[in-house]
Amino acid sequence: MNLSWSHHALTRRHTLAAATGLAAGALLPTGPAFAAAAQYTNPVIWQDFADIDVMRVGDTYYASASTMHYSPGAPVLRSYDLVNWEIAGHAVPALDFGAKYDLNGARGYVRGIWASSLAYRPSNRTFYWLGQIDFARTYLYTATAVEGPWSRLTTISTPYYDAGLLVDTDDTLYVAYGNTTISVAQLSRDGRTQVRTQEVFRTPSSVGTLEGARFYKINGQYYIFLTRPANGQYILKSSNGPFGPYTMRQVLLDLRGPIPGGGVPHQGGLVRTQSGAWYYLAFVDAYPGGRLPALAPVTWTADGWPVVQLVDGAWGTTYPLPAVPTPPRQVTPMTGIDTFDGTSLKPRWEWNHNPDNTRWSVGNGLTLRTATVTHDLYWARNTLTHRIQGPTSTATVQLDHSAMRDGDRAGLALLRDSSAWIGLKRDGGATRVVTVTGLTMDGNWNTTGTGTEVASAPVSGGRVWLRANADIRSGAPRPGTFSYSTDGITFTRLGPAFSMGNDWRFFMGYRFALFNHATQALGGAVRVTRFEMSTP
Repeated sequence: MNLSWSHHALTRRHTLAAATGLAAGALLPTGPAFAAAAQYTNPVIWQDFADIDVMRVGDTYYASASTMHYSPGAPVLRSYDLVNWEIAGHAVPALDFGAKYDLNGARGYVRGIWASSLAYRPSNRTFYWLGQIDFARTYLYTATAVEGPWSRLTTISTPYYDAGLLVDTDDTLYVAYGNTTISVAQLSRDGRTQVRTQEVFRTPSSVGTLEGARFYKINGQYYIFLTRPANGQYILKSSNGPFGPYTMRQVLLDLRGPIPGGGVPHQGGLVRTQSGAWYYLAFVDAYPGGRLPALAPVTWTADGWPVVQLVDGAWGTTYPLPAVPTPPRQVTPMTGIDTFDGTSLKPRWEWNHNPDNTRWSVGNGLTLRTATVTHDLYWARNTLTHRIQGPTSTATVQLDHSAMRDGDRAGLALLRDSSAWIGLKRDGGATRVVTVTGLTMDGNWNTTGTGTEVASAPVSGGRVWLRANADIRSGAPRPGTFSYSTDGITFTRLGPAFSMGNDWRFFMGYRFALFNHATQALGGAVRVTRFEMSTP
């Protein structure tokens, strides 16, 4: 069975049969002059950032993405050229939406932060993040800098599903949202309450489902940019104000993407450069790695419709670099070494659900004290995750395990709904390094397997190096391998390769994860003194 996303047009509530169609777009010129131009390569970020909202404020570009059950949520990325990005912060400091996001009696896997919106309001120089949680209500957070602090401005009882926030030229706040039936809401001047909401468009049955709204005002026209998951993109246009009426046009359908084995680029946002050029930053479903951002230039027809610029009938693998001012600095790499200095985690880290903040610390490395007594890693609190860099990358962890207690389990995982890990088991006063596979969840995200030990070796002393190598090229299950070292120089492979699946239903891609949990009693601890993610 082909499980690539090009064969799965889905909504979060149901799956559609894929439709046939022709990709809309104009071809970029080819030839020596085109080839000689400085170019970028897609994906522009080979990490898992989906449901992108993108904008420019002055000479700086910002983007936000979905994070589901990971905390903090809604990362804010920053770029000066649309190609090189860094993680600047998170718009949702904690998933304080109920006990399940604390792994307290329930779990929030594949819930939490879905497609949401990021906007900037020049009148008060404030960034706004808006998103609905659990189909129950909408939350709005604000900050004067994307690094934070972000604080909750309001809660609105209407759940704005897959919302797009527009700050109009008269400073009015509007929200486009919905699944198949698309509505527009107007917010109060302070953004705290809903003034009105109105249905503005109902998707024709011939199209199926539209969602993932992004809301724009361009040259006096109102546009709602919508995805047909997971193989199409459409746009609505109104010349009569934000409440319509709207007419629809197809932007792309079944368009060949830039990542071998990946799906159709879709569900992102439009952004205009300082020089007036337009770009579309979408994502490509590319499991086991996740949903990867891809960038393409856009032109506009004389009557005001966007056209994605294609290369040989497809979303280009390469395009000329955007013409932008010289960046003021290099962005912070998403790979490299972290020794967990300072007083807080760097923004590339996210916890699996909310952590127990009394049981971890940074400064002299990362200390993880056991926070949960369980035999199930999916229930263990304070599991810290890091996106995997594609197409292949290696994570190496230096771990001080001298304070582990009997029954404790600590290590480095390849984490998803089917997981494996290399780490330490301490039992009866002895410590072994082990590889464990067979950690699984079903389609309702209930645990179906807590893992089977497939290899082990005794270790002495209080320090060990653990390594996981991940191949996240899309289109097929890919291998993850584990090894360890007692001196940080010579590494020994431990256990067979683990097959990282490419099924899409968990949405998020595989991540590296650091964990420490108890199976008998709390009280033990480990210290991660160094984490390095490197690429070949």
